[in-house]
Amino acid sequence: MWTSARMSNAKNWLGLGVSLYFWGLMDFTTLALSGSARPLTKSQEDNLSDKLLLHQRMKRSWVWNQFFVLEEYTGTDPLYVGKLHSDMDRGDGSIKYILSGEGAGIVFTIDDTTGDIHAIQRLDREERSQYTLRAQALDRQTGSPMEPESEFIIKIQDINDNEPKFLDGPYVASVPEMSPVGTSIIQVTATDADDPTYGNSARVVYSILQGQPYFSVDSRTGLIRTALMNMDREAKDYYEVIIQAKDMGGQLGGLAGTTTVNITLSDVNDNPPRFPQKHYQMSVLESAPVSSTVGRVVAKDLDEGINAEMKYSFIDGDGLDVFDINTDPNYQVGIITVRKPLSFESKKSYTLKVEGTNPHLEMRFLNLGPFRDTTTVHISVEDVDEPPVFEPSFYFVEVPEDVEIGTTIQIISARDPDVTNNLIRYSIDRSSDPGRFFYVDIATGALMTARPLDREDLSWHNITVLAVELNSPSQVGSVSVTVKVLDVNDNAPQFSRFYEAFVCENAKAGQLIQTVSAVDQDDPQEGQHFYYSLAPEAANNPNFTLRDNQDNTAWILTRRSGFRQHEQNIFYLPILITDNGRPMLSSTGTLTVHVCSCDDDGVVMSCNAEAYILPVSLSRGALIAILACIFVLLVLVLLILSMRRHRKQPYIIDEEENIHENIVRYDDEGGGEEDTEAFDIAAMWNPREAQLVVKSRQDMLPEIASLSRYVSQTCITDNNVHNYVLAKLYEADRDLWAPPFDSLQTYTFEGNGSVAESLSSLQSVTTDSDQSYDYLTDWGPRFKKLAEMYGITEGNGAL
Repeated sequence: MWTSARMSNAKNWLGLGVSLYFWGLMDFTTLALSGSARPLTKSQEDNLSDKLLLHQRMKRSWVWNQFFVLEEYTGTDPLYVGKLHSDMDRGDGSIKYILSGEGAGIVFTIDDTTGDIHAIQRLDREERSQYTLRAQALDRQTGSPMEPESEFIIKIQDINDNEPKFLDGPYVASVPEMSPVGTSIIQVTATDADDPTYGNSARVVYSILQGQPYFSVDSRTGLIRTALMNMDREAKDYYEVIIQAKDMGGQLGGLAGTTTVNITLSDVNDNPPRFPQKHYQMSVLESAPVSSTVGRVVAKDLDEGINAEMKYSFIDGDGLDVFDINTDPNYQVGIITVRKPLSFESKKSYTLKVEGTNPHLEMRFLNLGPFRDTTTVHISVEDVDEPPVFEPSFYFVEVPEDVEIGTTIQIISARDPDVTNNLIRYSIDRSSDPGRFFYVDIATGALMTARPLDREDLSWHNITVLAVELNSPSQVGSVSVTVKVLDVNDNAPQFSRFYEAFVCENAKAGQLIQTVSAVDQDDPQEGQHFYYSLAPEAANNPNFTLRDNQDNTAWILTRRSGFRQHEQNIFYLPILITDNGRPMLSSTGTLTVHVCSCDDDGVVMSCNAEAYILPVSLSRGALIAILACIFVLLVLVLLILSMRRHRKQPYIIDEEENIHENIVRYDDEGGGEEDTEAFDIAAMWNPREAQLVVKSRQDMLPEIASLSRYVSQTCITDNNVHNYVLAKLYEADRDLWAPPFDSLQTYTFEGNGSVAESLSSLQSVTTDSDQSYDYLTDWGPRFKKLAEMYGITEGNGAL
């Protein structure tokens, strides 16, 4: 029988528990003692007696208790654990004890003679709480086992050697500002590695070392709460709280650990917005485009995030429809922008009342409000030099294509929007009118035609008219003018294509041989409708007739039968086509009809009058002779041309010829004032006295004809000078022999607006001595100097 004992720890065995192991039993009985030793109950004694009686015939081998050893032994000698002993050991050293299992020979050793077990290393229960070993008794001489091998346990007894630790620290938490007292914030937890089943080594108590009087902690659970009311984030938003956890129930001598809890007060909407300025002064140029920024206003809010969001709006003022205000979501400022175009001349200043509000309110803080504020904004409009403005801003003009050159089709009107109201000068952007079809009067803005219009060539004109301030040429305004050319019936209808018909010799009277149609470049509003008939010279044509189908087509029918190729193989039928325009226009188209021979089914076989048989082919020799003659003739022609080209020039130079310069001589000498044939005297007459018959020179033809003869007198006598100039310009553009643009142009019309009328002295019936200049005094201050030079004063006679 094995026994184990540790007399020094006998009391501890009774306090912690005693285990009895019986060899040969499949189960074991454990007596668990707590605090102090207790006697066995009656039932326990009976149960134990029964088991002992049941196995009384078997030899009891192992009888020992569990071993207990304190951790963290710091002595220099090996720590005694316990003793193993066999009933066969008589103390003569014949029994050898062997220890095996967990930690055998490394952590624990056994005296093989006495069976004493010692711990040779420092033990830590937190690393390993027990060891399972096996013991064996051998005969020292033979090595044979004296006892069966059996297991036993060495348990490590805990001591308070570990302080509580906050494994999740440091902690970060937040709580809304102005929270009531007792609001839960966060729970902290400390862990003690000591044995919680043994004593108070692992019993932890929490306390607060730093953070009072703002916060408190539950000593048992570690839950942190607010301890002070009305904590204001705007005053202080961050707190560092230190929590301590102490074992041994907080008693003296217990170990402690600490952690930090960083608590931030989160914001609530407890502060109303306020404008730091009650009056804003802003200015904006009147030329500022729509949506441009005028200025910014801002209301301060001590809150943050969603609680500091602002909404700005106009609640009063005289510019509610002229300006807009929007909120910048990033900076929470109110941005005032232009809503409509500004005009310094119309209104020079505006006053607006702006309100800033918090859109997100909390009901429990409404008593701290109102959560809105107002300010006044005064906006001054600054004057700028603006370009001319057209009224209206777009022109649409319809003009017939047969309008005469120089006709005013629209008056373009622009004004200077500034106070100075400068004069305006008009012009056309030539990139919009490359064909120069139009002209605009520089002073009045009258838009006129400068060239004939043709709807069939160009039906729409999109031109840009420019307006420039006379005193500020850099200020240029523009307007778009769309001209629609209306159709006039000025194109006669024509065949849509060339028509060529065929009639068979066996054709019968009334047979359809061709269907014709026409096209017209005009586009009347009521649509195209053509009328067909035979031309007057073919009205009684005995061969063919025409039927108008009243659908813009016509049929050509045979009037008779019996056509013969050898009699006449081609007929030309003139057809008159008339449109429905006003005035009605017509044209004559010719239909060519061939007489052909056909089979019985009417299929054309041949349209030739007769088959000509070519003569017999020439022989090869004749062809060669003909080609040789042609070649000889070509050589002779080339030789003659070459001799003429290389003919020698005379070596004597004409004394009148200078090789360095050419002197051009003119044999035409002027005839003086008596020569009335050299020029057109009518060009210098007053237009009201000009005759319709233009007198031309008889002795020689002028190289350049006067432009005035191309212009009708009706155009000359027109009161509109611009019409006359435009007409002459058009005639000059069409005349290939007209002088270049930099040559002198003579215009006969001097204008009806002059009170002096024509100043020409031609055709004067008196001499200079007989001429009286008294009328110069009646012409006004412009002719005062002439009146003083040629007039007669009273008493002094002639000056």
